Amino acid sequence: MAMGKYSRVDGKKSSGYGLTITIVLFVSLCLVGAWMFMSSWSAPTESVDFSATETTKDVETTTKSDFTDKENDRDSKSEETEVVTESNEEKPDPEKSSEENSGEKTEQVEEKKEFDDKNGDGDRKDGEGEKDTESESDEAKQKEKTQLEESSEENKSEDGNGTEENAGESEENTEKKSEETEESTEKSKDVFPAGDQAEITKESSTGSGAWSTQLVESQNEKKAQVSSIKWKVCNVTAGPDYIPCLDNWEAIRKLHSTKHYEHRERHCPEESPRCLVSLPEGYKRSIKWPKSREKIWYNNIPHTKLAEVKGHQNWVKMSGEYLTFPGGGTQFKNGALHYIDFLQQSYPDIAWGNRTRVILDVGCGVASFGGYLFDRDVLALSFAPKDEHEAQVQFALERGIPAMSNVMGTKRLPFPGSVFDLIHCARCRVPWHIEGGKLLLELNRALRPGGFFVWSATPVYRKTEEDVGIWKAMSELTKAMCWKLMTIKKDELNEVGAAIYQKPMSNKCYNKRSQNEPPLCKDSDDQNAAWNVPLEACMHKVTEDSSKRGAVWPENWPERVETAPQWLDSQEGVYGKPAQEDFTADHKRWKSIVSKSYLNGMGIDWSYVRNVMDMRAVYGGFAAALKDMKLWVMNVVPIDSPDTLPIIYERGLFGIYHDWCESFSTYPRTYDLLHADHLFSALKKRCSLVSVMAEVDRILRPQGTFIVRDDMETIGEIEKMVKSMKWNVRMTHSKDGEGLLSVQKSWWRPTEAETIKSAIA
Repeated sequence: MAMGKYSRVDGKKSSGYGLTITIVLFVSLCLVGAWMFMSSWSAPTESVDFSATETTKDVETTTKSDFTDKENDRDSKSEETEVVTESNEEKPDPEKSSEENSGEKTEQVEEKKEFDDKNGDGDRKDGEGEKDTESESDEAKQKEKTQLEESSEENKSEDGNGTEENAGESEENTEKKSEETEESTEKSKDVFPAGDQAEITKESSTGSGAWSTQLVESQNEKKAQVSSIKWKVCNVTAGPDYIPCLDNWEAIRKLHSTKHYEHRERHCPEESPRCLVSLPEGYKRSIKWPKSREKIWYNNIPHTKLAEVKGHQNWVKMSGEYLTFPGGGTQFKNGALHYIDFLQQSYPDIAWGNRTRVILDVGCGVASFGGYLFDRDVLALSFAPKDEHEAQVQFALERGIPAMSNVMGTKRLPFPGSVFDLIHCARCRVPWHIEGGKLLLELNRALRPGGFFVWSATPVYRKTEEDVGIWKAMSELTKAMCWKLMTIKKDELNEVGAAIYQKPMSNKCYNKRSQNEPPLCKDSDDQNAAWNVPLEACMHKVTEDSSKRGAVWPENWPERVETAPQWLDSQEGVYGKPAQEDFTADHKRWKSIVSKSYLNGMGIDWSYVRNVMDMRAVYGGFAAALKDMKLWVMNVVPIDSPDTLPIIYERGLFGIYHDWCESFSTYPRTYDLLHADHLFSALKKRCSLVSVMAEVDRILRPQGTFIVRDDMETIGEIEKMVKSMKWNVRMTHSKDGEGLLSVQKSWWRPTEAETIKSAIA
């Protein structure tokens, strides 16, 4: 019994004890499971924070090198909203990674953002914090508008060209993108919970080494193309006189109208040519200046039509193996020098070579007027269309006179506003008075306040019914434009007359007009915007604020070439210093480089150098350093560079806007020397270097000199291409990653057999 009783009590005690253990074990397992569950969620977050911290240095390094090269080609909106990356080509911002992966901001992120806000970095886009070491051209884009931006804004276009739109985004668009970014971030949190998102980010960070990027692949392919380029001769109707953007007959035939000379304007092919322009049969090296002003080789420009049509006006004549230029013109048959002195005597305030230094000659013919103004220390930029006056601009350039092919049609001239000291038209065949004076108003835009317009045409001195009608219309138009007629004089020797007008230097006359015709331009209309901007029949107000450009006439020549304009006081320079300091430093730098290196150390025969181009002029320092030489420099400001062209004109030099992804508006074999300072490293991001070098070959004369300063990688690419064209490499020099290349163009052209072989390849 006792045994049975004991056994029964033990049995009850054992059952209760087992139940208790079971419950304890179950609760323990639940706690352990919960702990493990929580650990599984928190571990990736810690991993992400660690990864973000570890990769900060990598992000900074990448941003300074690869990212700055890529940012121009990448849509800024996708940069801000994209959470998942497939490679290290575009690394995520450490702050954003931490915030998005965890689903909320950590205290560390909050503190860093507060620090950024205090230092002005709070609103920057990814990668902007590391841009301080970019090249001068990238820095400049943040400081000054480029011509492309100005022209795009003037055209009210929303189409983008990479760098220009990224640099010029409005605050409104930035705010809008910021809102979209926040919305996108919230959506990404829903799609990718913190743990999953962290895993993806971690995976892309660790696996990037196995993946190539599109940028690297494309750059390698371009380099391969450069090293294997096989040149061929251009197979075009224009032959040795080919100008791609003016001889594009496929585009010209599609024009709906030619009423406003649209067929004489630029129509560039979709793909720039990659061929070499042939040489005329019997071509010889150009005659040296100043003899070239009087005669050129006939075989270099074998065109006789102009001699037949204009020979009696002493434009040009045939003389054996030469084409000769007696120095005459339609309005100055007895010579340009007499005509130049006649204008000076007619109105002495013109003051050639002192007050008047830079002028524009419209409808120039063979440019004898500009050619002889060199004797008066005046730079005349002459232009005329490529029209029935066969090769007129080509004759001018072969003579060593500044000229370009252009037309007053439907677009603004490629110059800034208010830059020319005087504009000249001698029987230039432009109907100034029609359509509200639209074409004359374009000259008004380009003419400096206080500058002169010299009009030497039959309406000034003839009394035919047509001439009287034109004179009346011009008188009404110029009066409405507030131009003051300073004098009308007749040249008895040449039996011509000239009317000289002056543009106002204040807005008093504009404000007193009873009618707003021609109308004043809107305040938003930028007079400096000139690249592919349509003409408008309006006038820009004159600047009266002495601290701004245009209110004060520049110093007399030659002092103005070395004088920093006063209106630069309030601006930041291209190189980061105050603009006036920048200007002075740039002037000293180029003066030293030219005197110590270019004039003596490169083996250049400067007696053959007359026509020079600076393909990327900044302040015009290169041209200013050559001012005492018997040559002229065409200063080109690329449309995606800081718009410094007004400064160049202020110095008494001239230039033009241009996009080097397109052909230049000049004939083949124009220049004796081309100079490119850090142009190609920026240019190769937008277009083919092969096409650009084909253009360099087109406009450079045989035995001409090509000088390039750039990074060593770009120098290497250029050197390969010039060697493929059989050019003579005179010098290569490198220092601290920067390179200098000086080459001489050869006479070589691909033979027919080489062209066929290239086509097969």
